[in-house]
Amino acid sequence: APRAAPPGSRCVRMPGIIPLDEFPLHQAPLPLAYANSSDRNFYDRWYFNAHDRTGDIMLVTGMGYYPNLGTKDAFVLVARNGQQTAVHLSDLMDQDRLNPRVGRYRIEVPEPLHKVRVVLEETDGMALDLTWEGTCPVVQEQPHVLRSGSRVTLDAQRFAQLGTWSGTIAIDGEDIAVDPSTWLGSRDRSWGIRPVVDAEPPGAPADPPFEGMWWLYVPMQFEDFAVVVIIQESPDGFRTLNDCTRVWKDGRVEQLGWPLVEVRYASGTRTPTGATIRCTTPEGKPLVLEVESRLAVPLHVGGGYGGDPDWIHGTWKGEDFAERVTYDMADDAVQGRFMFGCVDHVGRALCRADDGADGVGGQEGFGLFEHFCIGRHDPSGFTDFFTLAP
Repeated sequence: APRAAPPGSRCVRMPGIIPLDEFPLHQAPLPLAYANSSDRNFYDRWYFNAHDRTGDIMLVTGMGYYPNLGTKDAFVLVARNGQQTAVHLSDLMDQDRLNPRVGRYRIEVPEPLHKVRVVLEETDGMALDLTWEGTCPVVQEQPHVLRSGSRVTLDAQRFAQLGTWSGTIAIDGEDIAVDPSTWLGSRDRSWGIRPVVDAEPPGAPADPPFEGMWWLYVPMQFEDFAVVVIIQESPDGFRTLNDCTRVWKDGRVEQLGWPLVEVRYASGTRTPTGATIRCTTPEGKPLVLEVESRLAVPLHVGGGYGGDPDWIHGTWKGEDFAERVTYDMADDAVQGRFMFGCVDHVGRALCRADDGADGVGGQEGFGLFEHFCIGRHDPSGFTDFFTLAP
């Protein structure tokens, strides 16, 4: 007969069993501590942005867990006054998944899919205590899959949401009040396989070789509804991901067809100044978004996204790691990075029913204008990795 466990013991029979295994959450015949993939790039991440609509300031922050790397990390990136200041934190991954935290950074979820609190206790002169509230239901995005030859390099699921922020951002003794009447943003939760840390040995050259990628992500909120546009194209303009959704505050969801997009770039750069996005309602009527950038925030300058030479998500930095880094955005070396990574923008949009008339259109909205065009993209006139806008 098995021996009884000592009084008060947790009676854990396998090293992989964690408290969450008590609940009916399983999607695979594995303990919840184990990812349903041995791919080292398996991840589970929050992403948030916040801004006051002016283009004077934007905050981007997030936290990620990397089970097959045994790490977790978080970052806070604040863009203002011609600088981007980042705090990076990382640590060993634990299994207290209901209390996610990395060092002095934590995320609380008082009301799933509606209210989230993000806290950074004072770290190298930066702190924040912000509460997110969704202004419309979450939008489940289409699955996102990329391959290099026959190998899957990205296989992710996301949901997105638009909302407001309240609380405080503190930088070097200055408290910035975050009022939900003016502070807006978007967020997403994503999980699956996505390249993190250093590149793996490539094996044989990719066939076909990587020549470039064009990406557009525009979650915008208006008075009555939110629109989420996600488009990815190959160098020849072939669309590999097309997802355009309008979600009304009362929960109605509409698909807005196959958007036609014209991105406008500043001369001599690949930095967009705005875009025209022509959508179609389920009734076949035109719906046009005229989007402008009010502040460009490259995520690969302190944010840890692909192309950041200083810090990449999932990187093992040792236990209880924290650092602060500040970048001068006028520095030529920093400017040279812009066209080789993903750039988030404080976005303003005007939504109109057609090219000239108001109606359901004519509404002003704000949100995220995220875009990058790396390498060749025939529809944009970029023939290689170094072609710039005329």
